[in-house]
Amino acid sequence: MKSWTVYENGFNNKNIVNNGNKFMTGNGYMGLRGTMEEYTKNELVACNISGLYDKQGDSWREPINAPNGLFTTFSINGEEVSLLQANPLKHVQSLDINEGIHRRNTTWNTIHGEINLKSERFVSLVNSHLICLKYTLTVNQNCELIIKTGIDGDVWDINGFHLENYKVENINELIKVSSRTQELKVPVVVTEVCIRKFESKEVIEKGEKSIFRNIKFKAEPKVEYTIYKYISVYTGNDETSNIEGDCEIDTRRASKNGYEKDFNEHIMKWKGRWDNSDVIIEGSEEDQLALRYSIYQLQIIAPLHSNKLSIPARGLSGQTYKGAIFWDTEIFMLPFFLHTEPAVARNLVNYRIRTLDGARKKAEYYGFRGAFYAWESQENGEDACSDFNVTDIFTGRPVKTYFKDKQVHISADVVYAIWETYKFSCDISILLDGGAEVILECARFFYSYAYYKEDKDRYEILDVIGPDEYHERVNNNAYTNKMIYHTLDVTLQTIELLRGKCPKEYLELISRINYIDEIDNIVKFKEKLYVPAPDDKTHIIEQFDGYNNLENCSVDEVRGRLLDPKEYWGGGHGVASTTKIIKQADIVLMLYLFKDDYTLAVKKANWQYYEPKTEHGSSLSPCVYSLLSCDIGNEKWAYPFFVKTANVDLTGETKQFAGSIYIGGTHPAANGGAWMAAILGFAGLKVQDGMITVSPNLPEKWRRLSFKIMVQGEKYFINITHEEHEIIKL
Repeated sequence: MKSWTVYENGFNNKNIVNNGNKFMTGNGYMGLRGTMEEYTKNELVACNISGLYDKQGDSWREPINAPNGLFTTFSINGEEVSLLQANPLKHVQSLDINEGIHRRNTTWNTIHGEINLKSERFVSLVNSHLICLKYTLTVNQNCELIIKTGIDGDVWDINGFHLENYKVENINELIKVSSRTQELKVPVVVTEVCIRKFESKEVIEKGEKSIFRNIKFKAEPKVEYTIYKYISVYTGNDETSNIEGDCEIDTRRASKNGYEKDFNEHIMKWKGRWDNSDVIIEGSEEDQLALRYSIYQLQIIAPLHSNKLSIPARGLSGQTYKGAIFWDTEIFMLPFFLHTEPAVARNLVNYRIRTLDGARKKAEYYGFRGAFYAWESQENGEDACSDFNVTDIFTGRPVKTYFKDKQVHISADVVYAIWETYKFSCDISILLDGGAEVILECARFFYSYAYYKEDKDRYEILDVIGPDEYHERVNNNAYTNKMIYHTLDVTLQTIELLRGKCPKEYLELISRINYIDEIDNIVKFKEKLYVPAPDDKTHIIEQFDGYNNLENCSVDEVRGRLLDPKEYWGGGHGVASTTKIIKQADIVLMLYLFKDDYTLAVKKANWQYYEPKTEHGSSLSPCVYSLLSCDIGNEKWAYPFFVKTANVDLTGETKQFAGSIYIGGTHPAANGGAWMAAILGFAGLKVQDGMITVSPNLPEKWRRLSFKIMVQGEKYFINITHEEHEIIKL
């Protein structure tokens, strides 16, 4: 089961934070970091709730971590034993990604003899509010054990403290911590029931924010002493009128069902998920595990429970990146769900439709019309992005950035996602249920943003930031301009489609948003929008106006200019800002998204030109180079970038800081990118008008690649070798 299990032998306290990301469990409603039961907020323990945010004082808004119902530690003959206090004799931490089970096996050698701890836990796929823990102690000498377990309400906050009005209760063997958020006063409730079958005495310990059971008993050698914990988490965002009551009912019901029943139902649910999404690689066990792990990370954050939520850039791994939704979802995560879980894909698109008013407010704030989507979006669509996203590592002062103001391509990315979803599904309801309105309003925004140059008789897009964030406030970023052109094209296609197939709904829409006089503007705008083109001789597309005049140097040269490894490379004074060194795929991403618009010579020339200049300072970057390499037909170029992408959360070898700000966590966009590189890249999968084709170019070491996809309600199995391929309707 090596291709299904992530594990680590031995204990190293330097790995605590990264292992919290690496061994994540979750179900879309909540994400549980892979920390040990004895850990606290200092080790970044987090039960992160999807779609729940809070702001305290002048700090930025961030997601909420619920009180930790898993907290458990123990003492032997009065001596507390934990990984934080004593090095273990042996320690194994593992994650079964096939079943979504986190396990540990730890042995300590104490003055009171050896003691072994085994634990097993899961975040239920059957009941989105439920966490279950099995915790077993075994000793080799007679001794007295005390297990301290309960709900720790003193949680990790970056810009905290977000919870207030704590209330701790002990109600007929059930313990409860209830609280509420400070900003919006949203209730947060955690309940726990602890079951055990051995003789013991229990004393309840109440604190201001926490409540614990102290379970005292005599232990004999080689006897297993097991407690079962059933924890439920509810918030005021849940669709229920009785949060506390439902939370208690869920917990008691789970404890009555028993651990094995909850466990078996959970793994059967996982079996169904994998039946739709598993990708089989023969020839490389390492690649197989890495790709499955990437798919697992996407599955545990998918909003199955709600059509109002999307996926944050750091998933549900904590409070980094403000728990915000970026363009990552539309460009890098959506393709996986479109092909495997269309209902989730529809939910992701629906989030942007639901938050259209937030995009309208942002456009109005900046003096534009239409919809300017938030660069960092939270539950209501309003921008959570700070004006000062970076802190100077030397002075500690905040540095002004223009991500919020100038990354206008986000609205085009949203349109791209809606249109891709429509094309894939051929379901016009996506457009009728708000998608068309989003498309039209984004086009309206770009028309109001564009600058018409009379001397050149063309529209230009000035003062923007493209995907390459190391160069701010540039003119005519090729990616941005191309995406805007696509938005205009999609807008006109949408108008034509609705006018022909749904004339009543079309007239209602353009009348309601006062769009009748806008159509001619969009037509003219599209005809005269400047989109940078390849050079006739070199085939190179200049990334933005003036890029060719910047200093030509290597990534290593620029890295050598750093005075501190945590120094930010971009912005007004960053080491890369006056050079051709870029953060991530920009032109290359454009060439992949619109690969049918460019020749092989153009794609190859730009790949070779820009890759040496790319620092890959974003986890989004390597998969793009892999995808375009596959399109070019060079799997040898593509494969190393696939490996880097697929292993990003297994190795933890990514930037952990932007200036002095911690930005660690999981990387779901890279996880999606790994799937894209394998399926859309190496397999060359293409779905158009319901027709499925593949153009395989497998890595040399892969003997076989097989997977399933869902297309318009039908399931297909695709099997590819170096010699042949087959597409089978199931």
